[in-house]
This record gives sequence, structure tokens and C-alpha cells, in this order.
Amino acid sequence: MPSPLILVTGATGYIASLLIPQLLEKGYRVRAMARQPERLRKREWYKHVEMVRADVMEPETLVNAMQGVQTAYYLIHNMSRGHGYTEAETQAAENFARAAEQADVEHIIYLGGLADPQQHIAPHMRSRIETGMTLRQGRIPVTEFRAGVIAGSGSISFEMIRFMTELFPVIPGPRWLKNRSQPIAAQNVIDYLLAALTNPNGRGGVFEIGMRQVFQYTDLMQMYANARGHKRSFFLLPYVPVWFMAFGIDLMTPVPYPIAYALVSGLSSDSVILHNTAEKTFPEVKLMDYETAMVEAMKRLHPLKIERVWESAPKRYDGFSEVKLLKYEGFFIDHRAVEVNLSAEKIMNVIKGFDKDGDWLFANWLWRLRGAIEGKQNNFYEVDVQRENLILLHSKLKAPGEGWMEWRVEDGLLIQTAYFAPRGLGGFLYWYALAPFHAYVFRGLLKTVIQKAMVQ
Repeated sequence: MPSPLILVTGATGYIASLLIPQLLEKGYRVRAMARQPERLRKREWYKHVEMVRADVMEPETLVNAMQGVQTAYYLIHNMSRGHGYTEAETQAAENFARAAEQADVEHIIYLGGLADPQQHIAPHMRSRIETGMTLRQGRIPVTEFRAGVIAGSGSISFEMIRFMTELFPVIPGPRWLKNRSQPIAAQNVIDYLLAALTNPNGRGGVFEIGMRQVFQYTDLMQMYANARGHKRSFFLLPYVPVWFMAFGIDLMTPVPYPIAYALVSGLSSDSVILHNTAEKTFPEVKLMDYETAMVEAMKRLHPLKIERVWESAPKRYDGFSEVKLLKYEGFFIDHRAVEVNLSAEKIMNVIKGFDKDGDWLFANWLWRLRGAIEGKQNNFYEVDVQRENLILLHSKLKAPGEGWMEWRVEDGLLIQTAYFAPRGLGGFLYWYALAPFHAYVFRGLLKTVIQKAMVQ
């Protein structure tokens, strides 16, 4: 008898990216739903799931997505749409619930937001709660989990904390940062979502989930700062316009403006558990404390431990190669790719000569200048990982942060990616001050590798 078919919506999102591989490990058949499934082709689990293109705002596309599904995870939000997203979320939930009923889906599991609906709360949080109410208006049992700050590398809320705390010695913000929060480890969110599949006691219930500890938002930032060895203080003002804070977050962190605007407005109220029934109903979930969750997130600060989601994002070219500059999971990233008709062996042989005997393949004069400043002549990098089609070098350069250079040959592309994890304000200033030199060196280095490989 085949295993149950599980539909995971919002497959390009953070929680889905953690949930899908764990569903596969447990032997479930998984159908992943996304508006742009091509964005998922680089995920390690892509070939092991059934992909379906569908949009909850287009009900006709949901028919195929729902066929044969036993349980559907609703992991969708519409904050990135900007103005009017609350109305869109209600309509989306109505469309989804109706399609699920028509397809005889047995169970819907929904992840919403943690807030007190009896209090004045931000539109984003109100919309999350109303989405759950809309899903429950149908005849299908809905298990709803309400979570606040999710502590995990790649979580929007955690990345806001990470980048803002790294950047500012004195962290500015509104008095809202003194509001209370009950965060939850990313893995514990997944634990609850998985437990709801097999634990009948939770079917149809609403559960507020979080750690036993209650913090102020400033506490979460201070704990991150302590773990990174930073001294941080806060400058809290009676009022800071939400649009202004969202603009700053968009500029300085990986979180785009529409989502930052919604999330910042959500800080205006407490996000704590009022009804602690989740632990009793799902005793199989063992909760992490915040320190443990934070340490686990920091362990992922390595190029091979993050998903290369940017590779499937829209492309931009500089006249020679595809270029993407971004902030992601604690890194500044400079990603470049160019089509090649060369073997991985030829290209890797050239790259193996990088930083050997005073040869950096391109702009040697700049590297010698850097060496003179640091008091060394070469050996700026050490091999971190070397495979048939991959070389990853770890930087030994003196810098306020950690750096890596990576080259891959795959799918007819030579891919060159520089990673820099800034440490404190100095790391941000360092990366941006050297940006013009990076653009020159990284572009030239990619060209030189190809030229030298062609004549081998």
C-alpha cells in the first residue's frame, strides 16, 4: 500500500524547505506546490518530490494540486504583495479550503502567527489569525499552530535579529522592542507540523507554540550579541515610523520592504502563549531553549550548509556573466556564473593554482598590495573542500569577518561565489568599502580562469 500523499504549499518558503526533506525521510510521498516551481530545481530534494505549479489566488490551478492528497500543509502568506495583502490572504484561504473539500482532502495543517486576537494587533498578525478562521469554516479538520519569532538560520525574524545586531553597536528602535516574545526553534516548528500528521488528539485544534521562556525583543538581540562577542546597547525612541524602520531593514538585511513593514508593525504587541495546550497534546515534541536554537543556527554559518536558493532567482548580467549580489543567512554573497564548454578537470586544474607561488590568476598587483599591508606574500587561502567539480577556499586574510571563495562546474556553467560573514559594524564597512574592487577582481578572475582553461 503506497504511503499517504502530502501536499506542501508555499514550497519556495523557509518552513517548507525544512519540512519537505523531513517528510521524505519519514517515507511520505510529497507533492510540492509553488507559483514558480522552477525556482526549486536546485534544492537537494527537488528530484524526490512531485512538483505542481499552482496559485491559491487562481482556484482553477488547485484542482490538479489537490488530487489524491491526504493531508495538505498551508504554509502561504501574501505579505510580499504589499498593499492589500490582508484581503488577498482571506481570499486565498477560501479558495484553498473549497478546493480541498472538492478533492476530499482529509486534513489541513496551517502555520499562523502568535498573538492575542482580543487585543489591538497589527494587520499582519490579525490576517494570520483570520486566515486560520477562514480555513476552519469548511468541513475539513484544520490543525492550526500559532508561532512567533522562529529561531533558525534563514528565518526572516532571525535574520532581522542577526543583521541588525551585527551592524549596530547601539541598536536604534521604537519602545516596542521591549514587548514580550515567546520564540520557538525552527526544528520545533517542524516537529509540531510532523506530529500533527499522526497524533489524532490535535486534529481540529488551535495550538500556540513557543519556548517556555518569555523574552523582550531586546533580550533576543542581546543574547545574539553575547554569543558573537559583541557589546550592544539600545537607543529606544517613543515613536519611529514603521515605513522608516522597514526601509532600513530592507537596506541592511535580507528582508524585503513589504515583508519588513508587516513584521515591524507586528512588534507593536506581545507575542506570547496564552493557552498552553500544545505541550500536553503533543508530548512527543521536545522543546529547545533559545540559547540552543541560536547556537544551532550559528553552526550553519558555512557555505556548504546553506541552500543556494539564489541560483534559481531572476538573472542579471554584467555583459560577461550572470551576477547576483545578495545578503543571505548571515552572508554577503557575490555570485557569478558563465556558460562554458570545458571539462571540470581543466577548470579545476587552473583554480588549483590560485594563491600558489604568488599567483592569484588576476590583478596580482592588488593581491601583493594586500599582502604588503598584512605583512605576508601569499597563502591567503586554505582548502576547505575539494571535489571533482568543486573547490572551496577559506580565507586567512585579516578581516572583520570570515570569507570563502568557491568555484563549481555544473550544468554547463562555471559558478564562482564569494561569501563573507561580517562580524560587527567593521564587517559591513569592510564589505561595502571594497565593493568596487570586488566587482573588478571577481569579474576578471572568472574571465582568467576560463581563458587559462581553454589553452590547457
